[in-house]
Amino acid sequence: VGEDEGPSMREVTDSRGAEDCPAPEPGAKAESEARRERELQEARLAAKAKRKHRKSSSRDSDRESGRESLSENTDGTVSKDKMGDKKSRSGKGRGLPKKGGAGGKGVWGAPVEVYDVEEPDIRDPNYDDDKQGETVFETVVPELNKDEFDKAVTSIIQEYFEHGDTKEVATLLGELNLGSKTNEVPFLSVLMSLEGKASHRELMSQLLADLTGRRLNAEHVATAFDKLLRNLPDLILDTPEAPQMLGQFVARAVADHVLTTDFLDSYKGMVDCEHARAALDRAALLLSINRGVRLDSVWGVGGGLRPVKQLVKEMNLLLKEYLLSTDTVEAERCLQVLEVPHFHHELVYEAVQMVLESVNDDASDLIAKLLKIFWESGFVTLDQMNRGFTRVFEAMPDISLDIPNSYSILKTFVHRCYKDGVITKALQDQCPSRDVKSALSGEEGGSVLLAAQ
Repeated sequence: VGEDEGPSMREVTDSRGAEDCPAPEPGAKAESEARRERELQEARLAAKAKRKHRKSSSRDSDRESGRESLSENTDGTVSKDKMGDKKSRSGKGRGLPKKGGAGGKGVWGAPVEVYDVEEPDIRDPNYDDDKQGETVFETVVPELNKDEFDKAVTSIIQEYFEHGDTKEVATLLGELNLGSKTNEVPFLSVLMSLEGKASHRELMSQLLADLTGRRLNAEHVATAFDKLLRNLPDLILDTPEAPQMLGQFVARAVADHVLTTDFLDSYKGMVDCEHARAALDRAALLLSINRGVRLDSVWGVGGGLRPVKQLVKEMNLLLKEYLLSTDTVEAERCLQVLEVPHFHHELVYEAVQMVLESVNDDASDLIAKLLKIFWESGFVTLDQMNRGFTRVFEAMPDISLDIPNSYSILKTFVHRCYKDGVITKALQDQCPSRDVKSALSGEEGGSVLLAAQ
């Protein structure tokens, strides 16, 4: 019966009884109200006790059912009560406490456990670049492939042949990621110089000496020369003098301490190629002749590095050999080997002076032929030709002291060169002639001198 149900029924019966019975007295009325209050209070207490009993009975039944389900084994028997046990209930655990005994409310780990500082994870959603300190960026240069290497190094070496600055080459090579192709640098460089001029080979020897220890080492250079020796049968097809040149390269490298002294010894009895043997024999011969001396002149002194007196001497020798052999091709080759196109005016000056000093017309004809060939081939430029003749014109007062008829010889030779197209009309008009008064004074002075004698 509910808490409100009892009082309502009692009130109904009381109301019915009140209709049949006469009205009570005032004292009896108060007593009946007090009794009704007591009964109402007892009904409330009884209903409350029933509710408590119902709740406790349902809680106990749930607890018993849980115990049975947890403690029931596979054979249907009930095992020891495991309620409140923190061990594994599946029977497959290791029997160890949970979290190694470091669990519990408000506990971060086992006692006396020290945690290392963890590096921030870039994949962490809370990762912040601005709070990770300074960011350092490094430039990564990829390694060059074969085509890129050939293009880059070839361009650097060609520019080096023009400016001759080894430091510039070292700087440019340092900007490249050569990787495993470092030993290809001396191989390609020497190969290019073999196809060039003597001055290029001298520059290449200097470059190898300067790069060794900075961008290259002895092993890189030795590997490059070994590859060149093995490729000599193919190199002589384009450069017949390749064995001799390569031998000179090896000798110069050993003398400059680019290669070790036992480089040649490692090939003794191990070479079957006759071209490679010729190159090694050439290197051994140069080292034996110049033992203990740097082979600085193995390629000669090229271009503007030569002293002026030496250049003048070699040009005089060139012209004398030409007058004896009359071989214009050899004369042109010898002048080209000197590598001094800015100094060709000296050749013209010396050639015209030989014409003035000659006693026959053969020299005049041969020199005029040589100058015409040089002019037509473009080997001697207009500027160099004009400068050579102008120098002769300016030196005529001194030349005429030794050669009295030099003015007439010069005028005849200049006229012939103009007819052959070697010089211009303007240059021909600049040809000096002996002053008549000075000539007469010279004759009078000579007659006075004869009279005095």
